[in-house]
Amino acid sequence: MTGWDQLITDPATALHVAVATVGISLALLVLVRVSGQRGLAAMSGTDVACVIALGAVVGRTALLEVPTLVTGVIALTVLFGMQRLLAVLGRIPAWGRVLSRRPTVLMRDGRLCDDALRRSRVSENDLRQQLRLAGISHREQVRLAVLERTGQISVLRSGAEPERWLLSDLDDSGSRTPHG
Repeated sequence: MTGWDQLITDPATALHVAVATVGISLALLVLVRVSGQRGLAAMSGTDVACVIALGAVVGRTALLEVPTLVTGVIALTVLFGMQRLLAVLGRIPAWGRVLSRRPTVLMRDGRLCDDALRRSRVSENDLRQQLRLAGISHREQVRLAVLERTGQISVLRSGAEPERWLLSDLDDSGSRTPHG
């Protein structure tokens, strides 16, 4: 392609770009959901390389065999539209459960919640690192350690009872099997 051919596209190609963009985006969302939210918060060098490669695959797939400026704009528009649509759907309780996991208690009152750690794919080493970053020097200082929707781990210190509203979205299933 040369010249103006790189700027224009026909309606059938535009439709193919939109369908390919939706398809590859949904596939990526499913894979991210299956792999667990923790992987998004703390990325190693190999994780970053993988994300760059994923971006290339998603971009190339969305733009079809021979990308043009217009197909690029269509793909970007569809991606931004999907992001907005998913944000709106995420506010609906049924869709919110599908699109993002609830926060999960990983540690309660200084004790590890083994089932929750395993289900969330968080290692004890990762949890220890986050506790140190939060300034925790003894496990007994931890009231709750929570894997948040973003993949980050928040830490509530022992002491005053947390307000019920702060804890209302926690996923406590399986976290009742702690060990010291």
